[in-house]
Amino acid sequence: MSRINLVFRSQKATMMESRMTRNCHVRFGERDEETHILKDIKVRFVPTPLSPLLANIGLHGMIREITQRFPKSKTKNKVTINGYRPKIIRYADDFVVFHKELEVILQCKTLISQWLDKVGLTLRPEKTRICHTLNEIYIDGNPSKPGFDFLGFKIRSYPVGKHQSGRTGGRNSEILGFKTIIKASEKAVKAHHQVVKQIIKDHKTAPQVALISRLNPIICGWCNYYSTVVSKEIFSSEDAHLWKLLRAWTASRTGKANYQKLSKYFSNGRHGTWTFQTHEDGGFVLMKHSDTPIIRHTLVRPEASPYDGE
Repeated sequence: MSRINLVFRSQKATMMESRMTRNCHVRFGERDEETHILKDIKVRFVPTPLSPLLANIGLHGMIREITQRFPKSKTKNKVTINGYRPKIIRYADDFVVFHKELEVILQCKTLISQWLDKVGLTLRPEKTRICHTLNEIYIDGNPSKPGFDFLGFKIRSYPVGKHQSGRTGGRNSEILGFKTIIKASEKAVKAHHQVVKQIIKDHKTAPQVALISRLNPIICGWCNYYSTVVSKEIFSSEDAHLWKLLRAWTASRTGKANYQKLSKYFSNGRHGTWTFQTHEDGGFVLMKHSDTPIIRHTLVRPEASPYDGE
């Protein structure tokens, strides 16, 4: 499966997202087609750790062939537009295609479909979406909400004043009038909820130290993935959600919860009075989502050179 995000941006961005059929996995040996063993029973092989590599092999050369169909610069109304070629970002079989003009995005969609057809792949129309990152637009008469999801992130631009606005960058940097916010997508947050909830459910009768040992790497890994984007509010809300689940877990073991019963599992510690930790076994402490520091990703300056010595 693959998602293609085509983003058209009139100084702001728009995108189209799409997924290819599972033929990509079948064609390059990742998994077989559905195998019918008995009536109404199907067996399907799940993606392997080789999936990204196989997708890279199968889709190698697509970006170069698509972008080279467009000129590097173009003159419109006696103004030369440099960097006119669309920008394509691909991770395995997920794509994002950016451009300032909707017409170019539509051309990219057609070219990508033609290229995929050569290697025996197709786009799934129901998973294909064109949108703008700042404004709502209409595609074939249907409204398309601003922003898009990519690799578990929600990417969207918001109008702001000049003091909060993003800039074009470079020596002649200009104010854009909007700011792009990247955060965890709603789908990713819900998936994390389900994972945490299932772990707590599976450890309903397990020792507290076993539950903490299982939850800590899950929380740590999820938070590290989103630690470079706007995640402070999400981390706080995840801690509140986790508290409710742990309180229910405690009540299921002790009956109706009260302070005395809760104090067996919650005590004064790293996170204050209500720290979920053990009193024995060396004092295992459950980490909170908000323990993870937010460290912004530093963008490379457009005029930077490897010879600058930085």
